[in-house]
Amino acid sequence: MTNPQPATTGAALLDALLAALTRYVILPSPQAADAVALWIAATHAQPAWAHAPRLVIRAPEKRCGKSRLLDVVEATCHNPFITVNSSPAAVYRSISEDPPTMLVDEADTIFGPKADGNEDLRGLLNAGHQRNRPAKRYDAAMNRVESIPTFAMAALAGIGAMPDTIEDRAVVIRMRRRGPGESVAPFRHKRDRPVLRDIADQLAAWLRADLPTLETAEPSMPVEDRAADTWEPLVAVADHAGGHWPDRARAAVLALTAEADDHQETSTRLRLLTDCRTAFGTDTALPTAVLLDRLKADPEAPWVDYGPSGLTAMKLGAMLREYDIRSANVRFPGGQAKGFKRADFADAWARYCPADDPADETTVRATVLTLPGAAVPAVPAVPAQVSPGTA
Repeated sequence: MTNPQPATTGAALLDALLAALTRYVILPSPQAADAVALWIAATHAQPAWAHAPRLVIRAPEKRCGKSRLLDVVEATCHNPFITVNSSPAAVYRSISEDPPTMLVDEADTIFGPKADGNEDLRGLLNAGHQRNRPAKRYDAAMNRVESIPTFAMAALAGIGAMPDTIEDRAVVIRMRRRGPGESVAPFRHKRDRPVLRDIADQLAAWLRADLPTLETAEPSMPVEDRAADTWEPLVAVADHAGGHWPDRARAAVLALTAEADDHQETSTRLRLLTDCRTAFGTDTALPTAVLLDRLKADPEAPWVDYGPSGLTAMKLGAMLREYDIRSANVRFPGGQAKGFKRADFADAWARYCPADDPADETTVRATVLTLPGAAVPAVPAVPAQVSPGTA
């Protein structure tokens, strides 16, 4: 690879970065490639950002190109700091008001089930997404409490998913092995890295000259809340570059956030809340025993194996109380029994797992799971008596 000529505009410089990136790495989509290029560029303007988005490079197996992608990120980002085998103290002390870019390979060893002794580093990676979230440490020698900055952009590569606390604050790139006919140029550190560092120098010169402008930028975002916080620096860089990059940036935001939603693993409590809606069908109230039977009747649900005896009334009640849903003594046609009213779920369903069709929120599913031989009591629309109770 020959030395690139200095780009005359921000858009041309991003084009050169994208070309260098895709020379050595096959990305899963054009939008993923654009996102990585914009993330790299954003590292050069970290003092301007309110949030430090993470770049998660994950793969289902080895040899999917994640380490090679991390090599290219290291060669083109701002002040790379490799944290492999670095002590938490060394990492903390390396972060300043103009922080380095943290790079973590084999991050699954930090967050995986067998990880041990990395609590401080995990805490740093969780806290450092937002400004003004310092770590507090007591200095016994000086007899005082220190505030240690944690704000820094970080790229993490590993096999499998990262914790929700990381991926929820990240641009997630799902790598895969090269298919037939896909090829890339070999990366030689001594030969190719200096050329990539030249691109990094050009990025720094361009963006560092405009930090005040970037700091006050408020780009229009196609997403909201935390996703907007995470992607805003990348979109701000694209808008500052101009050309085709503003449109490409927003297309990348929509594509990768939609992909993240498709791959999001539902928490156990949220899965229970959603499954309860299916179990209720069109009923207005259910005895606790019937609700449990219907939940455990789904062969793809976890409830029949949830604990030694499956999901119990006590566990059901404890999990639903997190959503302010409680059982009551309900008078059914066959007599009074502990149960749940559909109306008590309505607010939680609307907030945490809304139906695809909001107009159908009260009749989500007319077909109710019924166990063979299990009698499901008819329930009047308005129970005669309801009194507070527990499951």
